[in-house]
Amino acid sequence: MSTYAETPTPRLSWLARAETWLDEKGKFAWIAAMVLGMIFFWPVGLAILAYMIWSKRMFSKSCANRRIHTPMAHFSSSGNSAFDAYKADTLRRLEEEQTAFQDFLQRLRDAKDKAEFDQFMDDRAGRTDKRDSTPIEV
Repeated sequence: MSTYAETPTPRLSWLARAETWLDEKGKFAWIAAMVLGMIFFWPVGLAILAYMIWSKRMFSKSCANRRIHTPMAHFSSSGNSAFDAYKADTLRRLEEEQTAFQDFLQRLRDAKDKAEFDQFMDDRAGRTDKRDSTPIEV
C-alpha cells in the first residue's frame, strides 16, 4: 500500500490533446490543420478557422506584437552575469542597427517618391508648355 494518495491523472479528450499539440507547434500548425481540413472535408477546415478566430489564436503573437516587446523579455538569464551583460549589449546594439536601417530605408523610399513626383511635375510642365506654344488657328 502506498503512503501517499494516488490521484488519477485526468485523461484529456483527443480534441484537447490535439489542441495542446497544435499549440505547442505554433500558429503555422493551426493554419496547416485548417488547410488540410479544407482539402479533405471543408466543414472541418471551416470549423478550425472559426475556432482560431474565436479563441484569438489567429491573431496572437503576430509580427507587429513582436516588435513592441524587447528581445530581452524572451530570454531568461543564463546564470552568468558577464554573458548576460554581453548578450544584453549585443541585443541593444542590434536593435539600434535595425532601427537605423529602417530609418535609412524610409529615407530611401521618401527620396524615390520625391524623384518620381518631380519627374511627373517636369513631364506635366513640358506638356503644358507644348500646348501653350502651339498656335491657335482661327
